[in-house]
Amino acid sequence: MKTIYLIRHAKSGWNQPDTRDFERALSKRGKKDLNTIGSYLALRGIKPDVILSSCALRAQQTADILSQKINSDSKKYYLKELYLSSLEEMKEIIMAQESSVKTIFLVGHNPQLHELANSFIDEHINKLPTLGIVAIDFDISDWSEIEDVKGKLDFFIFPKQFKYYMPRQIRGFVS
Repeated sequence: MKTIYLIRHAKSGWNQPDTRDFERALSKRGKKDLNTIGSYLALRGIKPDVILSSCALRAQQTADILSQKINSDSKKYYLKELYLSSLEEMKEIIMAQESSVKTIFLVGHNPQLHELANSFIDEHINKLPTLGIVAIDFDISDWSEIEDVKGKLDFFIFPKQFKYYMPRQIRGFVS
């Protein structure tokens, strides 16, 4: 069994109009959302074996903060190939992972992550919002097999789900 968590970067700032898209940093709201979502992942005991992230600043910050929040010492790789990449390029990166890797966090951007999620599962996700996470389980022994199988949706979460109701366990866990 293999699991991949497709994670769209957290909300980034647009307050500096001369900043290139690649260099945009997280906004205050993005950091706050990371605290909430990170708490959810930590409470579920979710830790990846490897973190693959776009090397765009907002994606790197998302990967780093999530990693800290869940106390993960996973290997992190910041890949330029995950910034504005095609669906096929992303699949190739995943399929190249060692078979000993059971769990991957893939931090990237839309529309690519949204398309990737929908290509992996039978369900249809209409929108992958910022810091949305799609967790998909695959009944495979090697990552190279994902091209030929459909995964099973474990969960799909995003920050606004916690806007009006935050479970007591997360409220007490958020620092």
